[in-house]
Amino acid sequence: MGGTDPGMRRIPLTVIGSAKPMTQEAREHEHDAAGEGPRSFGQAAPCYLFVADTPISEAQIAQEMQHHRAITPERSRADAARALVVRELLRLEVLRLGLADAVRPLGQETPEEASIRLLLERETEDRLPSEDDCRRYYAQNRERFRAPDRISVRHILLAAATDDVAGRIRARAEGERLIGELKHNPVLFADFAMRHSDCPSKEQGGALGWLQRGQTTPEFDRQIFRLREGLAAFPVESRWGYHVVAIDEIQAGEALEFEQVRVRISDYLELQVRQRELQHYLHELKQRHEVRGLDEIEALAGA
Repeated sequence: MGGTDPGMRRIPLTVIGSAKPMTQEAREHEHDAAGEGPRSFGQAAPCYLFVADTPISEAQIAQEMQHHRAITPERSRADAARALVVRELLRLEVLRLGLADAVRPLGQETPEEASIRLLLERETEDRLPSEDDCRRYYAQNRERFRAPDRISVRHILLAAATDDVAGRIRARAEGERLIGELKHNPVLFADFAMRHSDCPSKEQGGALGWLQRGQTTPEFDRQIFRLREGLAAFPVESRWGYHVVAIDEIQAGEALEFEQVRVRISDYLELQVRQRELQHYLHELKQRHEVRGLDEIEALAGA
């Protein structure tokens, strides 16, 4: 099937449900040499999962589960079992095709990672999306492609340490008092900032300038981007204390032109196609190297 252009930038393939590249998934968390994990009363751990003639014991699954957090133990067990099955399928296919010593590792790659990389490059095609594909996706999802919203903010910081309960109570009360006065006389904001604020911005009347999401501490960021224009009706709490906040202007992000997002769209569509190719290829491997027991484990997890 498809090969790889050495100059082409590759987007790492991942197993669905994992954020890790396939080569890393395939070799990470290797188990003890015996492959049987811990024993209990001299007996090997039970085994209900097989890939061809290779058993995958409950001890191996239990060890792998620490890397697959989930809402329920059954879901975690199923995710771990599926990851182990994928690694074994790839290992068996590398052996079948004689690829174990057919490629030299790159950088920090292990020989196993290198052989799996070669396998996936050989067996999954690089299908780059066309210009028409990208333009069609852009036209159908224009609302997703906008510059970040931004807001013009002024504030008065009434500082109090997070562990200073009494200090934070006083800071909140002072913030409420200042807000009450500013509602009647908003022109005093700069004067109050100079006299009361514990932020260097007091020298500019409390002005923080134009902010986009993510430019301030998370808890402050979440709250100020929910506010409307004008003086906030309540003090905004953060790790630094309480803030009297005024939103002077809100600017919605402008729509981005196709050329500004073409590379992003192309990368996204390419990844979607390659992920589908990967899932199709893994299905083929399951037919070639019989997998027994995974469906039952998935059923217990409610999959």
